[in-house]
Amino acid sequence: MKTTFYVSAAALALAALTSCNGKLGALSADNFTVTPSPLETVGNDVPATINGRFPQKYMKKKAVVTVIPELRYAGGKAVGQPATFQGEKVVGNDQTVSYKVGGNYVMKANFPYTPEMASSELYLTFDARVGKKAVTIPAVKVADGVIATSQLVYLTLASANTATAADGFQREIYRQQNAQIKYLISQAKVRTSELNTTSVKDFIKILRDIKADQKSLALDNVEVSAYASPDGALKFNTGLAENRKGSAQKYVNDQLKKTKLNTNVDAKYTAEDWDGFQELVAASNIQDKEVILRVLSMYKDPEEREQQIKNLSVAFRELANEVLPELRRARLTVNYRVIGRSDDEIRAQYAADASQLSVEELLYAATLTKDAAERKAIFTKATQLYPQDKRAYNGLAQLAYAEGNLTDAENALVQAAGLPEANANAALIALRQGNVNGAEALLGKALTAGNYNEVLGNLQIARGNYAQAAQNFKGINTNSAALAQILNKDYVAAAQTLAAVPNADALTDYLKAVLASRTGEVAQGVQALRAAISKNANLRDLASKDLALKTIFAALNR
Repeated sequence: MKTTFYVSAAALALAALTSCNGKLGALSADNFTVTPSPLETVGNDVPATINGRFPQKYMKKKAVVTVIPELRYAGGKAVGQPATFQGEKVVGNDQTVSYKVGGNYVMKANFPYTPEMASSELYLTFDARVGKKAVTIPAVKVADGVIATSQLVYLTLASANTATAADGFQREIYRQQNAQIKYLISQAKVRTSELNTTSVKDFIKILRDIKADQKSLALDNVEVSAYASPDGALKFNTGLAENRKGSAQKYVNDQLKKTKLNTNVDAKYTAEDWDGFQELVAASNIQDKEVILRVLSMYKDPEEREQQIKNLSVAFRELANEVLPELRRARLTVNYRVIGRSDDEIRAQYAADASQLSVEELLYAATLTKDAAERKAIFTKATQLYPQDKRAYNGLAQLAYAEGNLTDAENALVQAAGLPEANANAALIALRQGNVNGAEALLGKALTAGNYNEVLGNLQIARGNYAQAAQNFKGINTNSAALAQILNKDYVAAAQTLAAVPNADALTDYLKAVLASRTGEVAQGVQALRAAISKNANLRDLASKDLALKTIFAALNR
């Protein structure tokens, strides 16, 4: 709110009277306009713009006046940047003020905020002389108090969302087991020698393992993909690839029957495997491979491609020996899942012997309960069994932060150092301690943390960048998000956010009262403030000193 003062007739008369005797008269609040009034914090500062006027025939031609802003509060004061003005006959570099017509001026003041400033008064004091003689100009009170709504961020931070270093537990993990059967040129018979290869033996083994442990392993299907190399006639290759598909599929069906497994066998064939051909050529050491690859790119017709490559007689002999045999094949793929423990099984195993759980299962176990003591016990156990894993330490820090135990949180984060989530949580702690620069440095190392935008929003509030803060909080329903919207004067959005805060607390109601005060809804504000104080009696003392709630608090106590 802007308060405007007008030059009073009394002040002008006094100035005229004193102009005759070589003295400088008193100035009054009418000579000054202060914006904002009351003063208001922006981040951690209290800025003020002071518009002043020296009346006509006030500034003696040999006078020098220094105006000094002072924000006075119980037990101390803060002094702002002074501004000096001079009369017309003074030789100097300060702003010259005409004796006859007077003069206007603008000066800026900025005071680092302290909580005592909630009950304060802004005064202007003067250091003045006329010629070599010092003269006294009485101090003038020009504004009352400081609205410190932005400072509520140091309270809303208590309910900020901390960053979780997620567990990697997966109930089901999809796996594949591949095998390859190679064929002789122009043949589709599965040779006994091919069935003794390592890949085929592993294929059979995984089928047997699945049959033996159907609780932990689940078979989805088996795929068969058969191919013919891209040499020879297309019609012949098509039939050949189809026959290879048939022989490979029969082999798979026989193995499923032997292991007594029932699943779909999805079989297909590719008549001429040009893609595989190109891949193998590119990876080979064939002398003319670049020429061959250019042929593949230039000619799309399969027969034309083959003829052009055969024209490279030396290269084609290398292809026939090194590449083409690798393409006469069938690929067998077992698609299956590794099934982890159920929630109940994890709980039971934790109770019986936690050491039998993997670190991922232990960290996941902590997500199965909302009880803080139980979660703390699980994280502690994880640090004992897996001391090199930093995620459990970060979990302990989160719990300590939620309890307001910042010392324990900091100690745990030392053990979690290096995690982006740990840096984000350390930034929250630094903010709560008023270390804005430290928080910014830590947040720069937390770009991938899940709560990065939320921490950044709180940091922007502390910096006084309310529009950016509101943008950072987009989609986040917290007390801090609502505070940013209130400070950004987006009252509709603030009301919606406050209504959507999960686990709303006393500070949520307090912010509703602040919002109601700003929108002139006194009755609603009284109701919200009463609810806040009923949940946290300490908020009564805060409200009694909060200029933003002056009207609301007065109505509450009627």
